[in-house]
Amino acid sequence: MKIPENLALVIFGASGDLTYRKLIPAVYVLSGQGLLPKNFEVIGVGRTKISNEDFREKMKDGIRKFSGEKDMAEEKIALFAKHLNYISFDIASPGEYSHLVAALEKSDSEESTSGNYIFYLATPPDMYTIISENLKGAGLSSQDKGFRRIIFEKPFGSDLYSCQQLNRRLHTLFSEEQIYRIDHYLGKETVQNLLVTRFSNCMFEPLWDRKYINHIDISSAESIGVENRGRYYESAGALRDMVQNHLLQMVGLVAMESPSSLHPDAIRNEILKVFQSLQPIREDEVPKYVIRGQYTASHVRGECQSGYRQEPGVDPNSRTETYVAMKFYINNWRWGGVPFYIRTGKRLPTRVTEIVIHFKPTPHFLFHIDDMNKAVNQLIIRIQPDEGILLKFGMKEPGAGFNVKNVNMDFHYSDLADVKLPSAYERLLSDVMLGDSTLYSRNDTVETAWKFLDPVLIAWDVNPDIKIYGYPAGTWGPENANDLIEGKDMTWRYPCKNLADDGLYCEL
Repeated sequence: MKIPENLALVIFGASGDLTYRKLIPAVYVLSGQGLLPKNFEVIGVGRTKISNEDFREKMKDGIRKFSGEKDMAEEKIALFAKHLNYISFDIASPGEYSHLVAALEKSDSEESTSGNYIFYLATPPDMYTIISENLKGAGLSSQDKGFRRIIFEKPFGSDLYSCQQLNRRLHTLFSEEQIYRIDHYLGKETVQNLLVTRFSNCMFEPLWDRKYINHIDISSAESIGVENRGRYYESAGALRDMVQNHLLQMVGLVAMESPSSLHPDAIRNEILKVFQSLQPIREDEVPKYVIRGQYTASHVRGECQSGYRQEPGVDPNSRTETYVAMKFYINNWRWGGVPFYIRTGKRLPTRVTEIVIHFKPTPHFLFHIDDMNKAVNQLIIRIQPDEGILLKFGMKEPGAGFNVKNVNMDFHYSDLADVKLPSAYERLLSDVMLGDSTLYSRNDTVETAWKFLDPVLIAWDVNPDIKIYGYPAGTWGPENANDLIEGKDMTWRYPCKNLADDGLYCEL
């Protein structure tokens, strides 16, 4: 593995949950694996006034709880914490950035961080341009004395117009090569393995097209509700929060052509081509192709679960969707006529993300099977949890006759006892330190994704007759979502949290 150059990582919003639960634990793991440079420093920035020592103690607690490391040697944690510092100032005020400049100059002289800075914006999106402008004004975007990179969390814009405006403004402050738009789903090992599964195995690639695949469905389910994020979620909803980024990026990796190389732009160019080939959904077609829902109160295992409209910070008459299911097509030679289905929702039965490739049945089925829908092969790529790959195919049942039964052949990453799957943030932070943007979204890709979804947002906004279906918390969403699936008696796959346990009791 390559080791990055000496650097300082500046985290805006460092007193928040993302830094505590994800970022600092990930940096700690990279340090323990020897994947950080000899000289590095993390500078937390926030409005909350806390001392350096209090910041370090809080981050040490986050490491213990969320790093996933088995060896929790206190001396290692204490040694790592010496690289953590915190400064408090008003990040909206240009004049206050002299504090950050002084801290970075001190880091360069005392920690030898060589003028290489990465800025991570773990802040609300409305602070993106303000912080970027202030960094530019303080001379911290110039790469004259070292590299300068800036990371933005999702959502990147709230529609096509706002995304374009944000990109235009940022490009006056930083170059595109300096901008890293993070999508933590792309940092997951099983998402990256899609490229290897497709392009290193001759047995899969010849079948990966409209001649052999009937349809593809991608699900990302969460068992929790919006919790304490009601105010944010009211302005976002499932389409903006999950579909525009996570789910469409997975569509891109599933449907892309083989890149000419593993260069970041070669891969991202192919994903862009997929997005450009998405068949547009007109505003008047939205009810036909998109189902939205909102979870309602219910009892799950004797416990009362609140409905979305009863959550803190949510409008009692809210029409914000907590569930979205979509059908669409990709207009190119490989995928012409093959329906793609994607769905995501909160308060579903279990937390699971997976991609299901449904192959076509044989032209003439000779054998007996109780349900013809089970006679088709499926390749299931489990993103989380119980990461792995499952292949479903028919086998003869023992005894007389030719009765066919579906069986599973599966691989689980957990079977590799000596291998620990890196967290998404470990991989993505390592990549940005190395200047590898492969798993980050490019400006044209993000804008093209918004262009595809804009008619849906507009239709929901202007047409009150488009229904939002209620579904009881703990169920798989509105029953109407099954109406999207083409074919007699065809439905979504209803997975359990264990990869191979579909069709069995699924714990709520």
